[in-house]
Amino acid sequence: SSGIQRRVPGRKKRKRRRWLRAKESSGINSVKYLAVLMIVCGVALFMFKDGKSSANETVFGVGEFLLLVSLTLDGLTGVYQEKMRGYATKPHYMMMALNLSALVVMSVWLMVTGEIWQGISFCTKHPQIVPEIITFSLASALGQNFIYITVTEFGPLVCSIITTTRKFFTILGSVILFGNALLTRQWIGTIIVFAGLALDSLYGKTHKPTVKA
Repeated sequence: SSGIQRRVPGRKKRKRRRWLRAKESSGINSVKYLAVLMIVCGVALFMFKDGKSSANETVFGVGEFLLLVSLTLDGLTGVYQEKMRGYATKPHYMMMALNLSALVVMSVWLMVTGEIWQGISFCTKHPQIVPEIITFSLASALGQNFIYITVTEFGPLVCSIITTTRKFFTILGSVILFGNALLTRQWIGTIIVFAGLALDSLYGKTHKPTVKA
């Protein structure tokens, strides 16, 4: 029994070291989660569409359901990307695996729905769109390159902050450029986004814990 008693504390210490290493490698603390929540809420408040719904509109329809599915899958993707970081997965390997998977799924879907023939017919009638498609594909590949580098180096949560903030500044720049007046609600959303960014910049860094032997 004395041998078992000696082994139990040793196991607890090893479990604690593994937990601290996992926490250290994730680089995430509660402040960063709060910053992300503030940014997301601010963007949602900024983009919320005003106006009364008509009698034919439903409160929760197909669009809302698809949006909920998209957000759920996006959240699950972030979880698995964080796990992949633990295996020191290279960014371009993740990019290749995702695009190959998407190619298989979309190819099957296009063949089943018959939309592939509509696309080929459209490109045949309007060949001037082909260079635009190629340019869009190259720009998309370049953007994915930076996205996966960010995911593998800094984590999916940091990548979410960058992409969400980029969308917000794109919309805000468009509003300012075309001289559209912002509503009070949109100004509040803008303030919340900047507050979230400031919070993450000042307090979102995780200090490495000291692992005791």
